[in-house]
Amino acid sequence: MGFTSYKRAKDLIKEGLVLAHSGHADKAKEIFESSIKVHPTAEGMTYWGWMEHQLNQSDRAIELCKKAILLDPDFGNPFNDIGSYLISQGKFDEAIPWLKRAMKSKNYEFRHFPHINLAHIFIEKKMFMKAMRELDRALNYLPGDPGLVKKMDELRKEIN
Repeated sequence: MGFTSYKRAKDLIKEGLVLAHSGHADKAKEIFESSIKVHPTAEGMTYWGWMEHQLNQSDRAIELCKKAILLDPDFGNPFNDIGSYLISQGKFDEAIPWLKRAMKSKNYEFRHFPHINLAHIFIEKKMFMKAMRELDRALNYLPGDPGLVKKMDELRKEIN
């Protein structure tokens, strides 16, 4: 497997993302799976997992994310995604270490997500001050984000 297969896998991932963002989870899943067959990457494995989750196969999604971590333990997306999938299953305490690991990942573009996900856990647990702290950290990455600002205002009202 050389540069050509790696480039082809990356091109397939781009194609899969277009399909995923336009609501074609089944087809995107096939494309991400194809990218893995061409050249296994943590990105391809993680996005394939994302489609499995979209198709209500969260346990399979978690398995794929764990494989992605084996391919690239510095890639933050699969850690956050596992946490997110566990949250969707109501496994809040299990999700926390995955989210914290995502926060510490070296290679992670979307650093706000694990803070937002952790805030959701704290809100579910009625730990509003901790939730506020995580949303504030998310705002460091997305200054002035209207959704985060609104959620902070809602929490302030809940606390007062």
